[in-house]
Amino acid sequence: MTTTASLPHPSVGRSSTLTIAGLRAAVGGVEILHGIDLELHSGEVHAIMGPNGAGKSTLSHVLMGRAGYEVLGGSVRLDGVELLDLDTYERAQAGLFLAPQDPVEIPGVSIADVLGAALAAAGCEADAEPAALGAKLAAEAAAIGLAPAFLGRALNVDASGGEKKRIETLQLAVLAPRFAVLDELDSGLDVDALRAVARRVERATAAGEPGAAGLGVLAITHYRRLLDELHPDVVHVLVKGRIVASGGPGLADDLERTGYAGYAEPEVEARPIGPDPFGGLFS
Repeated sequence: MTTTASLPHPSVGRSSTLTIAGLRAAVGGVEILHGIDLELHSGEVHAIMGPNGAGKSTLSHVLMGRAGYEVLGGSVRLDGVELLDLDTYERAQAGLFLAPQDPVEIPGVSIADVLGAALAAAGCEADAEPAALGAKLAAEAAAIGLAPAFLGRALNVDASGGEKKRIETLQLAVLAPRFAVLDELDSGLDVDALRAVARRVERATAAGEPGAAGLGVLAITHYRRLLDELHPDVVHVLVKGRIVASGGPGLADDLERTGYAGYAEPEVEARPIGPDPFGGLFS
């Protein structure tokens, strides 16, 4: 396994590249991703849109190394480092961040506890000091309209869906990763909250922390409203585990009008992974 000592540190101020090549993955023995190819650079926003069941959330989980997802082929490299060889925490230390569709609640552990441990593990001891971290959390919470009371609570406990998305954005702002995968960040947000969250993410793409390259964003969404605020450079259409079209922001407008019917791939049979016990008798 690649050691964390060889990984690029998120605070290093140079441009980075996240390269996904031929990525295939299965869940429960059924192949869901059938070869994803995508390259994302610092400061870019790529949107992935697609119908329910297309594999969007599967892609986010595979990128971050969630248990229960089997990689069948391909690679995911961050500045040449193969992330698929790393544990989830090592991928985070390399500079990859996931804002999941359904953030989990962690009783007994505060936001400051989580972020302080993460920063210290990444070698950012000064940023992890309680006074410095507290000031940063307060400033970032105010910027996205998150009530100060949440800073002292257990992570995501007693938070609404929209509040959890603000908390995810707060973590993103403090950790300052190289790349962020946002899985339906707009879900549960009202118009004002969406604008505040999207603008904070967009600000990170324009310029990271002093001397750092801008954040690269892979935004997974069903709706154009997030993209109206986040302004993607590229829009990808994911259908049945394949990227079937890529284009500029206008592609999202087309999808809003026409839906996904025009982008349908030929039927892909969901076959179990592994040998056929009947030797193809019924295929």
